[in-house]
Amino acid sequence: MLATVDVKAYLPLGILVAMAVTFAVAVVVLTKLIGPSRTGPTKGMVYESGMNPVGSARKRFNVRFYLIAMVFLLFDVEVVFLYPWATTFPNLQSGTPESLVWLGRILFFLLTTVVAYLYGYRKGVFRFD
Repeated sequence: MLATVDVKAYLPLGILVAMAVTFAVAVVVLTKLIGPSRTGPTKGMVYESGMNPVGSARKRFNVRFYLIAMVFLLFDVEVVFLYPWATTFPNLQSGTPESLVWLGRILFFLLTTVVAYLYGYRKGVFRFD
């Protein structure tokens, strides 16, 4: 048996998405229409942290910088996955099998994250020599 979807329940979400898209488009269009557009040699110059750029932009970076960025993204994504769990877990009855399953899942998730962190640490990802 297929469950029917009540479209009225999604109406507030649709309105919110439409408002966000309208606002984004309006900001871009209004900026182009009424915003200043001055050009010149100083405005067209490359800006790098308040200093004139030195050397080529094609300089090679150590792979550790990319590994650090990936680890940062991993922990950011982990925090995003922790929010739904943290809001749902307190609403479960304590001592029930369902609450133990939820606790076991998040402990497994955190354990795999700690193992990944320790693996990166042992590989020397976090060392800046």
